[in-house]
Amino acid sequence: MMPEMEMYQAMKTFTPANRRYLGCKSRLITFIHKIVEENCPGITSVADIFAGTGVVADSFADTHKVIVNDILESNLCAYHTFFSDEPYDAAKVEALIASYNEAAPLEDNYYSLNFADTYLSAVNMRKVGYIRRDIDARFASGGLTYREKCALITSLLYAIDRIANTVGHYDAYRRGGDLTAELILATPEVKTRGFRNEIYKEDANVLAESLDADLVYIDPPYNSRQYSDAYHFLENVALGTEPPVTGVARKMDRSALKSHYCTARAESAFEDLINKLRARYILVSYNNTGHKTDSRSNARVSDEAILRILGRKGEVRVFETDFTAFSAGKSKIDDHTERLFLCIVDEVPVSKADDGARTASSAVLPDAMWDGAPLIADTPSPLNYTGGKFKILPQLRKVFPEDIPVFLFVGRMVWYK
Repeated sequence: MMPEMEMYQAMKTFTPANRRYLGCKSRLITFIHKIVEENCPGITSVADIFAGTGVVADSFADTHKVIVNDILESNLCAYHTFFSDEPYDAAKVEALIASYNEAAPLEDNYYSLNFADTYLSAVNMRKVGYIRRDIDARFASGGLTYREKCALITSLLYAIDRIANTVGHYDAYRRGGDLTAELILATPEVKTRGFRNEIYKEDANVLAESLDADLVYIDPPYNSRQYSDAYHFLENVALGTEPPVTGVARKMDRSALKSHYCTARAESAFEDLINKLRARYILVSYNNTGHKTDSRSNARVSDEAILRILGRKGEVRVFETDFTAFSAGKSKIDDHTERLFLCIVDEVPVSKADDGARTASSAVLPDAMWDGAPLIADTPSPLNYTGGKFKILPQLRKVFPEDIPVFLFVGRMVWYK
């Protein structure tokens, strides 16, 4: 075994970054922060709505309010562990983790009966089942807060992932792989945050309708590989419902966890999401797999579509850095890069609370608009408005089609005829 893997398995504490995860942005944190610091001044809140392990949100959480979201329960548990301000007794959690590490249950349970010698050994699966049921029992009796429950589940998930007999995901396990490693739980490095963070488990497109953040970071699935398939076993453990499983990989029903971003509907889903967002900045992370690899790994949304959709919201800037893509050993992607598409939104969005008033007031146009009088919009707005276009009206007039008599600039109610 490699020395770094031995150190990894022997960790006594862990952070959100200490997990194998498809598309994880741990190695891109410096790049992301550089772009944000140089192009997004004055932000106080950051929303990560496809947050995965939460590493990007965690990198902002010491200095910003963060909003985290994912559809997987296994990720939600980590968010409540690392970002919540709910009560948390670190000594209690550490003591329970120590007792779980000493446990050696002999009775079979749901996990050993269904998963023995697949992702973990039969001995370790008995331990998983014992720990998972004990966590639920303690929470039901009032012995744990919800955050403490999540911390213990997260500790179990990270311990499983450290020694799992896989290539980094749970679509399959290694036949004849090494199952000798012992399941050892570590303690989460929980911080006291200075902000009231928000934690969600929702469809990102639904959440976007009520989201309020200065910067929205978007890192959607790139291809047809569903995360609910890749992490079904960890999701099974996180939920603790002990559902029926089928097939060689022993997968539970995941139909409710499928993402449109992994299908032919990805582009329309992305467009719907961007149209709903109200933020000063939208930062989209998307790689350039395109058609460079097998069809399942090809990016579902083209660069042209991303630029077109974001371009309707404001100015778009594109940044790129070299990046080694995840591979299970079957493919090699040359010249792979990770791109950040930054949209600087043209106008400061109106808050949700003000939306009704804005709609009512802007629905009625002055009668003079339509009385045939020659209206010229050469009077600047009295407001110092972000993204104002008054200074470039002479240039805009040059490209206006001559056969269209009236142009309406929505936002400041400037019209030109």
